[in-house]
Amino acid sequence: MNRLFVNQLTVLDFSYLHPIRGIVGESWIMNIELHGDLNEHGMLFDFGDVKNILRNAAEDFIDHKLVVPASLPGLIVDPTDNRIHMSFESSSGQKIEAKAPAEAIAIVPLADISIFAMEELLCEHLLSVVPGNVKSVKVALEEESVKGAYYHYTHGLKKHQGNCQRIAHGHRSKLEIYTDGQRSQLTEYQWAKKWKDIYIGSRDDLCGSEHHNNIMHTRFRYTAVQGEFELLLPSASVYLIETESTVEWIAEHIATTLKQQRPQNTFKVRCYEGVNKGAVAEH
Repeated sequence: MNRLFVNQLTVLDFSYLHPIRGIVGESWIMNIELHGDLNEHGMLFDFGDVKNILRNAAEDFIDHKLVVPASLPGLIVDPTDNRIHMSFESSSGQKIEAKAPAEAIAIVPLADISIFAMEELLCEHLLSVVPGNVKSVKVALEEESVKGAYYHYTHGLKKHQGNCQRIAHGHRSKLEIYTDGQRSQLTEYQWAKKWKDIYIGSRDDLCGSEHHNNIMHTRFRYTAVQGEFELLLPSASVYLIETESTVEWIAEHIATTLKQQRPQNTFKVRCYEGVNKGAVAEH
């Protein structure tokens, strides 16, 4: 049997619902290997088709979505009229609620989200879109190896014309901060700790605060090209900024905040949005 592989076919950027951590932004590098017989052209599967068909199928499955394990205790899902209303209450009384077009939320048949479990689901999903000579698809997901600080964040960009407009998608992102030209790992770790499992929200999208089980929660709502979006989160997991939460504005926010705190120094901030892409701000 012949085998074909493609390393780093894509990066899947998404957020998932965790019973303790809440909504967690994640970025997984996807590698694939196909097993099967050669076709009449002497190929197992054309590399162009691998990049188009398999990459697109994987991204349609979970990329830029909120991934929700269907068997999570405390979860209620109400799909109606091409929309999904998802509500979850944790054992500590914290509530998470999302209302969005159906394509923005992926309800998967799992009890929890892990690399191993999602690899199996993706194998099944991708096998359904390959030709008959391909007998099996192996998916290997991995996190980027980061030597230094990183954080998991979730956001939504209502002005974006693509899938970034979805209110709860996220990234696992490293962070580099230079003070007077020198790398400042302490400052990097301080920001990464502050933004651990954070939702970075725009103040313009804020539509109120409310108590559930004596815990303060924050609600966001906006209308984008794909439809109406709404999200409720524990306020402790929310960080508000005055602008849209693009990676450019996130880098600018950190650099501006550092400059305000220490005007005698110069700062360069390299913020990543997932893997191998990001923005730089200097002050």
